[in-house]
Amino acid sequence: MAVHEIRIDPNRTLAEEPATGHNRWHPDIPPILRVQPGDEVVMETRDAFDGQMGPGATLKTVGSPDLDVVHPLTGPVYIDGAQPGDLLEIEILEVVPDTYGYTVQVPGFGFLRDLFPDPYIVRWHLSDGWAYSPGLPGVRIPAAPFMGTIGLSPGHQSLARTAAREQASMERGGFVLPPSADGAVPRDPAIATRALRTIPPREQAGNVDIKQLGAGSRLYIPVDTPGALFSAGDAHYAQGDSETCGTAIEMRATLRVRFTVHTGEAAAKGIRGPRFARSDYWVAAPFAAPRSFYATTGMSVSRDGEVAAEDLTLAARNALLEMIDHLGERGFDRQQAYAICSVAVDLRVSQLVDVPSFLVSALLPEDIFSGR
Repeated sequence: MAVHEIRIDPNRTLAEEPATGHNRWHPDIPPILRVQPGDEVVMETRDAFDGQMGPGATLKTVGSPDLDVVHPLTGPVYIDGAQPGDLLEIEILEVVPDTYGYTVQVPGFGFLRDLFPDPYIVRWHLSDGWAYSPGLPGVRIPAAPFMGTIGLSPGHQSLARTAAREQASMERGGFVLPPSADGAVPRDPAIATRALRTIPPREQAGNVDIKQLGAGSRLYIPVDTPGALFSAGDAHYAQGDSETCGTAIEMRATLRVRFTVHTGEAAAKGIRGPRFARSDYWVAAPFAAPRSFYATTGMSVSRDGEVAAEDLTLAARNALLEMIDHLGERGFDRQQAYAICSVAVDLRVSQLVDVPSFLVSALLPEDIFSGR
């Protein structure tokens, strides 16, 4: 077994150091490292906004960020022997956090973007297993670091198919960021004009935002192109299930992984998307459960009493709005409450069968409050 390292200069953007990574998905992006199955890779990663939201960021920055540079990923890593139809097992060995993090509400982005049009930022100090912020007095968020974006490149056929379906969604009025060469790394027009943006998750994973993918987890992804072409970035110190305002506690980090190739397993079992597993708690048990919580609920019924049959989005929205109201009762303003929901509140699907109304619960762990 060999250990390989990919180091970056944290004071330089990806565009200033393009040999370390990319911010689009395309199978022709050259790998920056080639490894054998069983090897370990240590890779430093940039934050989701590629340094725009550092300690000196202002609300003007948050209000008009350059979204073309999201997300800077470290990689790709070519795994020898990995071929389409295989299943790549990525063992996540370690995620080492930075000391600074942030949560931002960017106008026009997030689950409740219609109700939160103003920019907002929470700056976090990350230390000794907790995140603290002067902007949220009395709140402490336990560390549970993971990579928000982690995955493999699609092959050429999958890339074309995905681009077509997302274009069709955009034409139907969906919120889609289509391929764009603006801000793309690499800049090669043959790649940049066709490459997929990193915003949504896809069959080869990517921006999955699965908070259980911390150290000790195993991620399984079907391989779609020779060498698999693994990349990661967009690290989170902590996140609520749903990342409702559009960001978690964002940060730079150092990831350590190990690869195993399961030959032909994805094809043989018909595995078409990412799977993951672990054998212990992904975070300390009192927070994984959580031990003590307050919950609100939402049904697929509009505020004026009209049933939207089997509308899970509306149920989730209602649960979240009820939680924001509850946090307001505890003394937080609405933007503070929205940020707390994004980094700590878990949206849970309570039932999908009691038609016509689905029900979603929002769980707020009480242990995040210290001395308020």
